[in-house]
Amino acid sequence: MDIKNNKSFLNEVVTVLKNIENTVPANRTAFKNGFSFTNLSFEEQLSIWDYIWNNGEDMRTKLQAYLFVEKHIVNPKLHLVIWEKVMPWQQKVTEWSMCDALAKIYTKIVETHTEIVYEQLKEWNHSQNLFNRRQSVVSLLYFSRTKKNYLPFSKIIIFVFPLLADKEYYVQKGVGWCLKELINVYKEETMDFIKKNINIISPIAFTIAIEKINSDEKEFLKQIRNWRKQ
Repeated sequence: MDIKNNKSFLNEVVTVLKNIENTVPANRTAFKNGFSFTNLSFEEQLSIWDYIWNNGEDMRTKLQAYLFVEKHIVNPKLHLVIWEKVMPWQQKVTEWSMCDALAKIYTKIVETHTEIVYEQLKEWNHSQNLFNRRQSVVSLLYFSRTKKNYLPFSKIIIFVFPLLADKEYYVQKGVGWCLKELINVYKEETMDFIKKNINIISPIAFTIAIEKINSDEKEFLKQIRNWRKQ
């Protein structure tokens, strides 16, 4: 598929989106209705959507590319080829919503190609880009209920600790999210980690991390936090 065709496909998607409401349901309906290239092979479509993600000028256009990948990520046999195309999409992320949308993709591939994805997340964990750092912790578990297998606690928490002092709001939101999901999977170890580091966990991350625990446990952690600040 040449660049000229890809530009034509991008223009087609942009034109369709101009004529619909700017809502998630409307965007999903547009994707379901299909485009002129919808009946091409998976590999050909993935290449087209890769071009559209990288050259689209707004998040609505990128959302269409994401919806294609979301549709196919349910097939583990496609994970590696998806990863090779979609891993670089992270570098075009400029807002939290698309960062977290990609996390839904990356977290699935963590289960099937663990070491490949883990090494990339390790690199992002120390990135200068705040959304890379957020991605490094959010992708590890995403929503734990959606996963069948989990990395060991020790392999997750080493990504959290370096970000505890991070100054970026969206990174701290990601840290809190990861800790909250860790509680679902490794409650005892995570509660111990929170207690030991309670004085350096940011208010943002702390509030999110304890969001779903019972009221007695929540109050106990708040008391420890207040006591250590005195």
